[in-house]
Amino acid sequence: MSRTADTWILAAQCPSRLGTVDVVTRFLKEQRCYITEQHSFDDRLSGGFFIRTEFRPPAPDFEGEAFRAAFVDRAAEFDMTFELTAPGTRMPVVIMVSKADHCLNDLLYRYRTGQLPIEIRAVVSNHPDLEPLAVWHGLPYHHLPITPETKAEQEARVWQVIEETGAELVILARYMQVLSSDLCEKLSGRAINIHHSLLPGFKGARPYHQAYDKGVKLVGATAHYINDDLDEGPIITQGVEPVSHADYPEDLVAKGRDIECLTLSRAVALHVERRVFLHASRTVVFDR
Repeated sequence: MSRTADTWILAAQCPSRLGTVDVVTRFLKEQRCYITEQHSFDDRLSGGFFIRTEFRPPAPDFEGEAFRAAFVDRAAEFDMTFELTAPGTRMPVVIMVSKADHCLNDLLYRYRTGQLPIEIRAVVSNHPDLEPLAVWHGLPYHHLPITPETKAEQEARVWQVIEETGAELVILARYMQVLSSDLCEKLSGRAINIHHSLLPGFKGARPYHQAYDKGVKLVGATAHYINDDLDEGPIITQGVEPVSHADYPEDLVAKGRDIECLTLSRAVALHVERRVFLHASRTVVFDR
């Protein structure tokens, strides 16, 4: 379901208790708000409850701050934390890249055409190669080279860009550097990475060529939040594409790039639309 231009989003989570759905829906009814979409999930193993509601307010002059202030007391009764997102909200983001341009190009196209409700504030790279692409879109490009000796200094400058731009989300669009534990901690829950997913798993250089040698029948990609374990953060979404004996290494690479683009953009959309809840090492995702 596509979000309409006049709906607000209320996303909340709390411990499992009787009345968790009611506290949201009853309050919206009292405020004369009409629910257009709702998802909820009760995790019986962990005792956690998650709910996402889109609603249409009764009048165009609806006051979000007044709504938020009034709901705080109701939410407190259930130890519920929540976010309220207004229509037309565009999340400020910073994109990090290296040399591969396919994911960046895809994100820029979806941004330019309005398919993603984001506001790209800057592009950061450890290489100069993709600056013309960013400049063509009118975006600041920060070339911040990195070596093992300058890693701490480079990441300090990356963090400075993130803070100065007010970015709420960082997208690692094939940024081929391992982030430090310190930066991973700072970006916990607000940095999304994309990488290939091949079974069996192939690490190191030329993974698609390794996959070809083993005769794989599926290529795929995984988008996840970063953490201190390389490529093992909480998964947001995954995609797969069948391949056959007739696909050569270059075909696997091409299909892999396509599925990486689709999987990353999907994960970004789910995040900015408040459809993803972090739940320990896992996620709860209310898909569109």
